[in-house]
Amino acid sequence: MRLGDWKTSAMLLTAALLLSSSPSARAFDMNAGVNKESGPFDLFKFGFNAYKKGQKEEAVEAYRYAAEKGHTGSRWALANMYAAGDGVVENDFEAFKIYAEIANQGVEPGSADTGFFVNALLSLARYYRQGIPNSPVKADLAQARQIYFQVASTFGVPEAQFQLARMILAGEGGRVNVQQAKKWLNLARKSGHAGAMSIFGNVLFEEGQTVRGLAFLTAALERCNPKDCPWMQDLQERAFSLANEEDRRVAVALAPEVFEQAD
Repeated sequence: MRLGDWKTSAMLLTAALLLSSSPSARAFDMNAGVNKESGPFDLFKFGFNAYKKGQKEEAVEAYRYAAEKGHTGSRWALANMYAAGDGVVENDFEAFKIYAEIANQGVEPGSADTGFFVNALLSLARYYRQGIPNSPVKADLAQARQIYFQVASTFGVPEAQFQLARMILAGEGGRVNVQQAKKWLNLARKSGHAGAMSIFGNVLFEEGQTVRGLAFLTAALERCNPKDCPWMQDLQERAFSLANEEDRRVAVALAPEVFEQAD
C-alpha cells in the first residue's frame, strides 16, 4: 500500500533524499558483540535496550545505523526522538524528513511495519496542519486533511477519525460537512476515543438533541486523558449551563449507557 495520489509526493521524496544525505553518526563502542556492521534488528534491539537504560546517545547511534540499513522501527524511533528533543536536540524538520521517508516507503498489507507507517502518517498530518517554523514545511490544511482521511478510512484509526472530523467541522482544508464529521466522530467514539465522544455529544447538543448530547459530554469526562480533560470539561459545563434541570438530571442518569449506544 502506497501513499496513492498525494499531491506532495515529490516533496516527501525530496525529504527522504535529504535524510539520506545527513552526516553519518560517529562510531560508537557497542557491547555484546553488536557494532555498526551488525544486522538492523540487532542494532534496533541494542538501541531499544540502551534507551530503556537511559543511554540515549547510544540509542540514537544504534537507531541511526539500523535506519541506514532500512529498519523501519528504528527510523520511527529516531524520528520520535527528534520530535520530542529526547536524547538529541529537538528538530521537527529532521523528524519530518524521517517520517516522510517511512511514508514514501509504504507498507505491504499485514506487514509488521504497519504501525510505524500509520504513526508516521499521523505525524506528517500534524506537521502539515501546523507547519514547521523556519523550515520548508509550511501549513497545508488540505494535505493534512487528506492524510487523516487516508488513515481514518484505510486503517480505521480512531485518532485519525477524530482529527479528520475536527477539520471537517472547522472547514479546515475543505468544506464544512457536519454529517460527515458526525460519521467519523461516531466511529471514533465507538472505539473508546473520549475526545470524539465529547465533540460528538456537543454536535448533538447543538442540533437540539439536548439530553443525548449532554449524556455523551458527561460520559466522555469519565475517560478523558488528563491533557484533554480541561477542554472537554469546558464543553460539558457550557452545555449544562444552557440546559434545564430535568434534562441535566436525565442526561447524568443516561451517561453510563451511552458507551455502547449505536448510531
